[in-house]
Amino acid sequence: MPIYEFKCSKCEEFFEVIVMGSQDDREVSCPKCSSNEFQRVVSATNYAMGSSGSASQGVHTQERTCSSGTCKTYTVPGV
Repeated sequence: MPIYEFKCSKCEEFFEVIVMGSQDDREVSCPKCSSNEFQRVVSATNYAMGSSGSASQGVHTQERTCSSGTCKTYTVPGV
């Protein structure tokens, strides 16, 4: 179930859309101003393998408010 993140071109609101199978053709609009003009935001992914406690070293988090609450973007060294 992919989650896509967008930025509205009119009001600059960030919002997320969860796409589930047959819904991938549905019309998307900004939840704040209902605009159909938006840009897809490329979000970095973050994951840890193994059980070491050092998996988050060097990872920086940027938080902002979006339509679903708080959205986070992670910057991972080497990615």
